[in-house]
Amino acid sequence: MRFNARFVPAIRLGGNILAVLAFIASLICLTGLVVYFGFDHTEADFRILSRILRACQIVFIINVIYGLTLMARQTLRQTKIIKWIVDLAVLVTLLPLAYPRPEHPWIGILDSILYSNKLLFTVLGAYSVVDVSFGIIKILGRRTNPSLILSASFLLFILIGSLLLMMPRCTYGGIEYVDALFVSTSAVCITGLTSVDLPSTFTPTGLLVLAVLIQTGGLGVMTFTSFFALFFSGSTSIYSQLMVRDMIYSKTLSSLIPTLLYILGFTLAIELIGAAAIFLSVHDTLGMTIEEELIFSGFHSLSAFCNAGFSNVEGGLSSPLLLRSNQWIYVIITLLVTAGGIGFPILMNFRQAFVRRLKRAWCWLRRRAIPRMPVHVYDLNTKIVLVTSAWLTVVSTLLFFLFEYDNTLEGMSMTDKLIQSWFNSSVPRSSGFSSVNPAGFMNVTILMFLLLMWIGGASQSTAGGIKVNTFATMLLNLKAIILGRDRVTVYDREIAIPSVRRAHAVIGLSIITLFSYSILLVGFEPGLSPKALVYEATSALFTVGSSLGITGELSMPSKILLCTAMFLGRVGIISLLIGVVGTHNDPPFRRPSDNIIIN
Repeated sequence: MRFNARFVPAIRLGGNILAVLAFIASLICLTGLVVYFGFDHTEADFRILSRILRACQIVFIINVIYGLTLMARQTLRQTKIIKWIVDLAVLVTLLPLAYPRPEHPWIGILDSILYSNKLLFTVLGAYSVVDVSFGIIKILGRRTNPSLILSASFLLFILIGSLLLMMPRCTYGGIEYVDALFVSTSAVCITGLTSVDLPSTFTPTGLLVLAVLIQTGGLGVMTFTSFFALFFSGSTSIYSQLMVRDMIYSKTLSSLIPTLLYILGFTLAIELIGAAAIFLSVHDTLGMTIEEELIFSGFHSLSAFCNAGFSNVEGGLSSPLLLRSNQWIYVIITLLVTAGGIGFPILMNFRQAFVRRLKRAWCWLRRRAIPRMPVHVYDLNTKIVLVTSAWLTVVSTLLFFLFEYDNTLEGMSMTDKLIQSWFNSSVPRSSGFSSVNPAGFMNVTILMFLLLMWIGGASQSTAGGIKVNTFATMLLNLKAIILGRDRVTVYDREIAIPSVRRAHAVIGLSIITLFSYSILLVGFEPGLSPKALVYEATSALFTVGSSLGITGELSMPSKILLCTAMFLGRVGIISLLIGVVGTHNDPPFRRPSDNIIIN
């Protein structure tokens, strides 16, 4: 104790240095594991990689021992159960490192486990993920601009994904880096545009990498990493917890972990249910083995809920085998797309309403005083999103039915036409799936699709576009102006002026940005149809993924341009501008007001 008290500053400095070294070693370790398993190597390459991973292992062991001995009190206070597990697992790997493998082991199975590379790589990978997550949450506590952190996180995952997709074991015949970057950007930004044919380009390993990128982008990079950081690691600053709370719309800090668990649990549960439903709908209809049907079902459920629009079969959902079979898969996909597009805040509101009703029912059964329900069980955001989304779905379904009745829907039964109308009018708002080639649509249908892609889904969801919330706020403000009212009201609530201003800023920026990208794309590709290029720009910027079939024909500058469009569409143009420019508060005085002529 005297030693610790006397050398506290030095001990803390040593702990900080080791923490930084462990963070760097974790990044190196994760990279080494990817290279180890993703590439083919000579015996010499394997030896070099093994030495690098061993060096990382030694750094981890020193870091754990240092914390348990010289910083025991702080370690015991801050370390959570999952961190304890990976720390102890790292210490277990010290045994085979310190003692050579015996020729005659006492327990054969235990010997095989302790001295196997599988155990070592699993432990090193788990420790690296936890340590990197802890490092990220510490960065959040540095009061770094949240918008910049969000943008940088997406950019980092995109670059990592592009390198992973370049691995030889991820493709059948290799892939150009610009195409790997394009597909990675599309996956992380849950867009769905692809410059290559997925089934013929990527192996099952490549599709697995793609699925992980889609899931990460769908949940939101910061939601994903914040869960690991808060759940697996030790202490976090109040600032970082407040920032994560605002990202996931948690009401209190005490409900932070439950909210994150609910988001992750709900996502996985819906995707599993969707996969099971898709499997039952396509079983014995596509000429696949059971394993291939399971992969098909899981991939499409994940892609649909995350509104990504990727498909791992030739032709995607426009495959004649699917169109000629029962239509249940299109109903299931539409429901998954809708569930992913209504937003996590609304899902949280549903949970709160369900819990309140459950408590009331329990009190009634126990003959206790029944707690009162709040005046507004469902908040304003929930009501606006659900009502606006319902109207958009009904109107777009009817219009698609009328426009395409004698075109792409020709020859189908009335039931199939209605289902296909519902499916094809729901997916343009973000997911990008299609059961028929959009290039065959009537021009009026394409114009409707451009509007739906621009609107998108709900805020804080896996959908893109300017968001339903923004579109509804614009319409409500327009109604107030026409009626000569000074305030924007709906459902006995007044929408705050900052929300109205932000909505119009988002709309204005989206139109300016769309025109800019369309002009640049048409300039880069003079040999392609301007209609198809504008459609492509709209699809990329609002992270939809629908295309008129020209993505693979684009030049490298156009692909890079669309990568930036997908990135901006996912992180949000206003959020990025706020992060770059920063906020500037108004001066402590008001200037004289005046009117400008607007008519």
